Amino acid sequence: MNINQKTGLRIKTLRINKNLSQSVLASDADINRTYLNSVEKGVRRISIEALEKIIIALEINFKEFFNHPDFIND
Repeated sequence: MNINQKTGLRIKTLRINKNLSQSVLASDADINRTYLNSVEKGVRRISIEALEKIIIALEINFKEFFNHPDFIND
């Protein structure tokens, strides 16, 4: 799995855990829903600015976002 896929899957998992639709998260993060969809699928790279907007909308911080086994190098 590449970094785009890991990041997209992490966003999707957190979004689902908070019972948010893509539309609601995209609106809360002030990004386009189709952009969010393609990021979640791992087919589009996400900018650090867009990631920050999503993290804020998810009410977490960067440490919480990246503190996941997918982002830890063995």
